[in-house]
Amino acid sequence: MGERAGEGGPRIVVVGGGHGQAVTLRSVVPWAGHVTAIVSTADDGGSTGRLRESWDVPALGDVRRCIAALADARGVWARLLERRFDAGELKGHPLGNLVLLALVEELGDLQLACDEVARTSGVDLHRARVVPVTDDAVVLGGRTVDGTEVVGQVAVAATDGIDQVWVDPGCTAASPIALEAISRADLVVLGPGSLYTSVLAAAVVGDLRQALSAAPGRTVYVGNLRADSAETRGYDLADHVRALERHGIRPDLAVAPRGGLPLADPGIDVVEADVAGPDGLFHEPVLLGAVLAGLERRSPI
Repeated sequence: MGERAGEGGPRIVVVGGGHGQAVTLRSVVPWAGHVTAIVSTADDGGSTGRLRESWDVPALGDVRRCIAALADARGVWARLLERRFDAGELKGHPLGNLVLLALVEELGDLQLACDEVARTSGVDLHRARVVPVTDDAVVLGGRTVDGTEVVGQVAVAATDGIDQVWVDPGCTAASPIALEAISRADLVVLGPGSLYTSVLAAAVVGDLRQALSAAPGRTVYVGNLRADSAETRGYDLADHVRALERHGIRPDLAVAPRGGLPLADPGIDVVEADVAGPDGLFHEPVLLGAVLAGLERRSPI
């Protein structure tokens, strides 16, 4: 990590969760001076969901994935964190989730656990940090346009017509480290990733949305390559931006993958770019990084 980012580079904050956030982290690390990943802790599916059923802990999977994205690729921990057991009682669990769980129990604090795993994985904490948006074991809630409410991230992801999301308990506070990082950022990146269950699942926690509105740097939303099968079925880029605005978040501009979602009229500046990988299914870190670096250097539009 230390060899790839320069001390004098910009301060970048990446908000969200899932695979998309990990791609964005890989895209900005080569040229950023400091990177902060602000990560949703509301997931209740897969290995994370199984662990949450037995332990009263926040979701661990997305923070693990972000640490692995920043880890020294030459070291063994970058691979070990993502190593998933394929048999027995541990089947389906990545080792990184179990290590984080053990450290949370040992240290009593998810942020301390993340920092410890990151250091062990070769991440220079002076230049990059993975910050859970909250230490609380929150639950994502959602409401559809017809007023139907659903509970849990898995349920929200599987529901058509989502209009609003929130986390319970409603009094949950956002990490002070996350709020400070946004207040000092040169560029804040939202996405890519599932709109309601990754990006907004992090952004609606506590005072985070107010911090995003007051951010001194530019805020950019990275559009998805395709719509989700349920939660954003039929959305174009303008629908994504309007959903962010319904939750009190207005990006300064959006990056639209060429050949991705239709644009319609988002009402903000849009930069169209070739950022898809060869298979067209995922954003390619080098291509996305070049676009984001150009946006950070460019004067406000």
